[in-house]
Amino acid sequence: MGYHDTQQVCVNGHQVTDNYHRSPEFRRKFCATCGAETIIACPSCNAEIKGDYHVDGVVAIGFRTPVPTHCENCGNKFPWMDTKLKLQEQVSGETEIDSLKLIEQVCARFHLIARQLRTRHKDRGTLIVNDEFDTQDLLHALLHIYFDDIRPEEWTPSYAGGCSRVDFLLKDEKVVIEVKKTRETLKAKHVGEQLIVDREKYRAHPDCKKLLCFVYDPEGWISNPRGIENDLNVKEKDFEVKVMIIPKGH
Repeated sequence: MGYHDTQQVCVNGHQVTDNYHRSPEFRRKFCATCGAETIIACPSCNAEIKGDYHVDGVVAIGFRTPVPTHCENCGNKFPWMDTKLKLQEQVSGETEIDSLKLIEQVCARFHLIARQLRTRHKDRGTLIVNDEFDTQDLLHALLHIYFDDIRPEEWTPSYAGGCSRVDFLLKDEKVVIEVKKTRETLKAKHVGEQLIVDREKYRAHPDCKKLLCFVYDPEGWISNPRGIENDLNVKEKDFEVKVMIIPKGH
């Protein structure tokens, strides 16, 4: 039979370790991501937060214990749930959460985060955003700040004789996210043409009421990003398109 270790999480929801007892060298009093205090037990009932599940002789590779939202012993929510709600309200400015604005906030900070990841403690390995797949991987991780059900590579209905995959679908929010990264062979003209096709293609998707097209342009291949955004943004009664080209100002 196996057993659960304990996980240490900061009050903003960043997991420090899910092997608190087996690997004490990873313990931290304060979060390295945001500087907040860390806890290992529910503030309401003092039950330890379940961490990694160990079975003697079995090694799990690549699995990390999810950070829970509520204590399974007393049912009360953990402190990071209040923090998450406050962040959402700050972005939306309303009681009802605007999912598109949350995604826009993530995309707006994407370039700063990508640059920060290049410098790690003692030159440890990191994610360098070199192509479209790297862009998708980092954005996928960042979307988990606000969303739980993120479905990558969903098929779209047939359009113009064929079908294709969307990059991310937020099914509950009815939002599709399309990701592109510019390069020497994918500059302003080609990006604009692709986004026009994407816009029409996703109109037929049954779970797409809002489409956000995120174009990552760190080398500045697009000389007039705001012009492309203004030309391609659409807001209709049952369908909205938001194009974000990040960063700007080259």
